[in-house]
Amino acid sequence: MDMPIDMQHQQMGYDRTATMFTPEGHLLQVEYAEKTVRLGSASIAMKCKDGVFILADKRIDDKLIVKESSSKIYEIDSHIISSVAGIVSDARVLIDKSQILAQQHRMTYNSPIELELITKEISGMKQQFTQYGGARPFGVSIMIVGISEDGPQVYTSDVTGNYFEYYTNAIGENDSKIKEFLREKYKKEFTIKQGVKVALDIFKSIQDDKFDIDKFELAFIGNKEKIIKKLEGKDIEELK
Repeated sequence: MDMPIDMQHQQMGYDRTATMFTPEGHLLQVEYAEKTVRLGSASIAMKCKDGVFILADKRIDDKLIVKESSSKIYEIDSHIISSVAGIVSDARVLIDKSQILAQQHRMTYNSPIELELITKEISGMKQQFTQYGGARPFGVSIMIVGISEDGPQVYTSDVTGNYFEYYTNAIGENDSKIKEFLREKYKKEFTIKQGVKVALDIFKSIQDDKFDIDKFELAFIGNKEKIIKKLEGKDIEELK
């Protein structure tokens, strides 16, 4: 009786290091990390005609936790926000790195850093941990969102260190289903308010009776003000 491929890989040790390819060309530790990302709570980022936003599910069920102490959306600079999915402690290292890069750029060049530069640096750091021994890959995907000289931008860096710019994207739990809805519903003419309504409707459709608006947070940046604004819970539905 033939042994399944995944069991063969485990028996031969291909899944014990991030630097060893299987005969089929896979890096198993990296693929395991990608599965970890899909266990994380979901976020949707969207580029709109008047700005950009991230809507994130904080997924806090423990009544002992002070909700205000937990956040899924991070401020990188005055014009950049970020959301993560996966191992949050891994993400914190990347967020700290991003914030330092943004501060150093302002101090050196007296100008705000471009989103792609931060994304590229973070992605390079993640890629290194898939190539060298003695460390595991970062178990996190990160969306970097903000306003640049070219207008609103949405970047996503995955576990492997690949990154792309998107009109809209989702990371975390049920990301493939969310992306299917986004491909169907997204329009470039959306305002932030219209985009947030669509994103909320998608979460309601997927989570069904488990949907709870009090577990969500929203951060958005307008093209004109270029100021980060945050809303939580029922305030999100009342966005003007």
